[in-house]
Amino acid sequence: MGLYIEARIRADLDDLWARTQHPAQHQRWDLRFSEIDYLPRVAGEPQRFRYATRVLPFLTIAGTGVSAGERERPDGTRTSALRFASPHPFSLLAEGSGYWRYVPDGDGIRFLTGYDYRPRWGAFGALADRLVLRPLMGWATAWSFDRLRLWLERGITPERALRNWLAELAVRTLVVTAACTGLGLESLLRLLGPFAASTAYLCPLLLSVLVCLALFKAPLASTPAARRCLRTPPARVRAPRVLRSLEDPR
Repeated sequence: MGLYIEARIRADLDDLWARTQHPAQHQRWDLRFSEIDYLPRVAGEPQRFRYATRVLPFLTIAGTGVSAGERERPDGTRTSALRFASPHPFSLLAEGSGYWRYVPDGDGIRFLTGYDYRPRWGAFGALADRLVLRPLMGWATAWSFDRLRLWLERGITPERALRNWLAELAVRTLVVTAACTGLGLESLLRLLGPFAASTAYLCPLLLSVLVCLALFKAPLASTPAARRCLRTPPARVRAPRVLRSLEDPR
C-alpha cells in the first residue's frame, strides 16, 4: 500500500514549484533528506539526482533518482514524477517511485504526493517496513509538507520551524514528566500553607489534565505538525501517466 500525503497551501504556484523542484530549496524543508544534488546531465536525457539522509552522526545513507518527467495541464495542474533507489546495504528502502501534483484550488494549491517503494532484507525487512519505516516516512512527509506551508504562507523559515517544533516538544515532555513523577509538587504544596492538605486531593485530577493538555493540545500555529495534512486520498487517485509509462515501458 503506497503512501499519500496532501497539504493545502495558500501560495503562488510558481513559488511552490521553485521551493519543491530546486534541490537547494527542497533539502531545507524536507525532513527525509539531508542533501539533494543534481548529477551531470546530457542534453535530451532525464535529470538524475543524488540524495542523502543522515541517520546518525556517523551514518549517512545515499541513493540516486531520475525525474520521470513533468506535465502541465490546461487547467494549471502540474505533475512531477520520479524513480529512486538506494544501493546502501543499511538502507531498508531498496527502490521506488512517486509523484508530486500541484492542483490550483481557489486561493491556494492542493500540493499532494503519492509514492511507494520496495523494502529489502526479505521477510524481516517487510515486517520492519510495516511497523517502523512506513509509518515514519508517512509522518516525516506530512510534517515536512506543513513545514513548507509555514515557509510559504507565513515566512517562517524551515530552520526556525524546526526550532519551534523542538521547543514545543521539550515543553510538552517536561510537563508530562513533571506530572507523572510529581516533580516539584511537594514544593508547590508548601507554598499553599494551610490549604495544602485540602488541595492535595485535587492533585491527581490536576496532573491528569496537564498530561492531557501536553499530549493532545493542538500545536502552536508557528509549529509544523503532520496532523494538519490529509493522509488518505479523498477519492481514488491514479498515478500520473508519465509515471505509469515509466513503470511499464512497453
